[in-house]
Amino acid sequence: MPIRRLPPELINRIAAGEVVERPASAVKELVENALDAGASEIQVQADGGGLTRILVADDGQGLAADQLPLAVERHATSKLNPGDDGEYDLLRIATMGFRGEALPSIGSVARLSITSRAKGFADAYAIFVEGGAVGQVTPAGFPGPHGARVEVRDLFYATPARLKFMKSERSESQAITEELKRQAMAHEAVGFALDLDGRRALRLPAEAPGDEGRLARLGAVMGREFSDNALLIDHEREGVRLSGYAGLPTYNRGNAAHQYLFVNGRPVRDRLLQGALRGAYADFLARDRHPACALYIELDAGLVDVNVHPAKAEVRFRDPGLVRGLIVSGLRHSLAAAGHRASTTVAQAALGGFRPQGGLPYPAPRPSGGGFSAWSAGGWQAAAAAVQAIPGLSDVSARAEPDDGPGVAEPAAPPAFDPVDHPLGAARAQVHETYIVAQTRDGVVIVDQHAAHERLVYERMKTEMADGGVTRQALLLPEVVELDPAEAERVVARADELAALGLMIEPFGPGAVLVREVPALLGETDAAGLIRDIADDLAENGQALALKERLEDVCSTMACHGSVRAGRRLTAPEMNALLRQMEATPHSGQCNHGRPTYVELKLADIERLFGRR
Repeated sequence: MPIRRLPPELINRIAAGEVVERPASAVKELVENALDAGASEIQVQADGGGLTRILVADDGQGLAADQLPLAVERHATSKLNPGDDGEYDLLRIATMGFRGEALPSIGSVARLSITSRAKGFADAYAIFVEGGAVGQVTPAGFPGPHGARVEVRDLFYATPARLKFMKSERSESQAITEELKRQAMAHEAVGFALDLDGRRALRLPAEAPGDEGRLARLGAVMGREFSDNALLIDHEREGVRLSGYAGLPTYNRGNAAHQYLFVNGRPVRDRLLQGALRGAYADFLARDRHPACALYIELDAGLVDVNVHPAKAEVRFRDPGLVRGLIVSGLRHSLAAAGHRASTTVAQAALGGFRPQGGLPYPAPRPSGGGFSAWSAGGWQAAAAAVQAIPGLSDVSARAEPDDGPGVAEPAAPPAFDPVDHPLGAARAQVHETYIVAQTRDGVVIVDQHAAHERLVYERMKTEMADGGVTRQALLLPEVVELDPAEAERVVARADELAALGLMIEPFGPGAVLVREVPALLGETDAAGLIRDIADDLAENGQALALKERLEDVCSTMACHGSVRAGRRLTAPEMNALLRQMEATPHSGQCNHGRPTYVELKLADIERLFGRR
C-alpha cells in the first residue's frame, strides 16, 4: 500500500486520543496551563461528568489578541525557549506543559472557546474552535483584571466512537475531582475550587508556602487523620531533595491509593515509589497493609525526563537508584525519629468501642489528640539510662512462673517515680496478665505487653545483626540457578549487597547464577526460589527485598518466641522497665505488623465518656 500524508484534522484527533483520554485529562491540561500562567486562583466547573461542559478560569497572565490563534495551533508554545545556540532543550523542562498540543487537541474533538485579558491590557478577546475549525478573534467581556477562561463543550462529539468508552458521569466526575486534588497537593500556594453540576465539590483556599501550608493542604485533601498522624520528611542528597509527609505505621490503609509522588511540582505515577515505600515500611507493616504519604522530589530539570509519556503522567530519572535510596533512607530516618509514637486513630478506635450505660444522652467522644512527640537525643539517653538502672526486665521472659489464668485488674506497687516525668507514665495495674495500665500526666496508657516486648526484642536483634553481620552457612553442593540473562545480570550486579545479607553468589555463564552460601538464620532454604524472588524484586522495585524480608520474618518469629507472653504476671518494676524501654526504643509504638503496642486515652476523652465534659 502506498504511504499517504494524513490530513491535519485527522492528525489532531489522533493527538487528542493520546493527550485527552477522558474529561479529567482535559481538566489536567487546562489546569497545568493556568499554573504555567502564574495563576493564584483556579476555578473549575464540570457538567455531565465533564462531557457536557468544562470551564477552567484563572487569574494568570492571560493571552493577548495576537496570541490566541497561536494558542490553538499545534506545536506552538510559549513554554520552550531556544538557547544561545538556537537549539531547544527537551531535557530541561521547567514548566508543566511544553508540547503545544493540549488546546488544539481538545479543539479538534470538542467545541472550545478561550476568553482572555492579558495582564496590563484593557481589552479582552475570545477565539472559538469547533471540531478543529478555528474561528476569528473577537472582542469579549472578562470578569477579572487579567487571566483566562477556557470552556470545553460536548467533549468527543467529533469522535463519537470515543464516547462509547467513557464511564458513567459519576465516575468521570470522581476522576476530575481526584485530578484536581493531585494538582492542589502539588501547589499549596494556589487556591482551587471545583463545581460539579452546579454544586460546590471542592474548595481549597491558598495556603502559605512551606511545610505548615503544605500540611494544611494535605489535611484538607487527604483528611484530618492524615495530617494528625503524618511525619515530616526533609532530606537531601547529591542535589536531590525529598520533602513531604508520611503516615505513622499504625496509620495504614488497605490499598496504595493514598500514596502520592510529585516531581518538580508535577504529579506523577512511578513504580519506583511503591518499591521504595515497601522497602522503608517492610519492618512495620504486613504485606496487605499500605502506608499513606505525599512525597515531593525536587531536582535539577536536567536530571529527570518528563517527556516519556503522552500525558506527562510518568517521568524517568537519570539516576533512579539515587532517588530510590533517598526515599528509603529519608522515610526510615523519620520513622526512627518518631520513637514510640502511635497514631491518634488508635485512641479514636478504642474510644469508639466504649458505650455509656443507662442511655445517657452524651455526645460521642471526640479524641483530643494522642500519640507522643519524638524525644530529643538527651531524652533518649536518659530513658536508656533509666532502663539500665531498673532490674527485672532483661530476664523476665526467661523466668518461669505458674499461669494463674486471666484475672481482673491487679494493683501494682506504688511507682518509684512520678508519671509526669515519663511519656508512657507509671504502671498502675496489670489486667488479665496481658495488658499494662499506666497513668500519664494527662491520661491513661494501656500496653499490650507481648506486642511491646516483641518489638523491643526484635529491634535488639536487628541491631546485633547489623553490628555483627549476618552469619553465613556454606551449601554442601553449590546450587546453579537458571534465569533469564537480563535477570541474572541484575542479580549479579547486586552481589555485594546480597553478600552483606549473608547470600554469596557469583555468575555462572550467561543466564545462570551460582549460590555458594546462604544466611544461617534461614536454615534449610530453597536457594533457587530465593534467587528467583530476588530477581523479581529487582525487576519490579529495583531492590532485593525478598532476602531482607525473609531475614526479618525469621527475626520477628524469634522475637515473638523470646518475648513476654500474654498471660504472664509481671511485677511493678518489670512493668515500669518495659515502659521505659519502649520510650527509649524507636518504632516501639507498633508491633512488627503495624498493629499498635499501646493505646493512649486522654483524660478529657475519658471525662466525656462519663458526661463530665
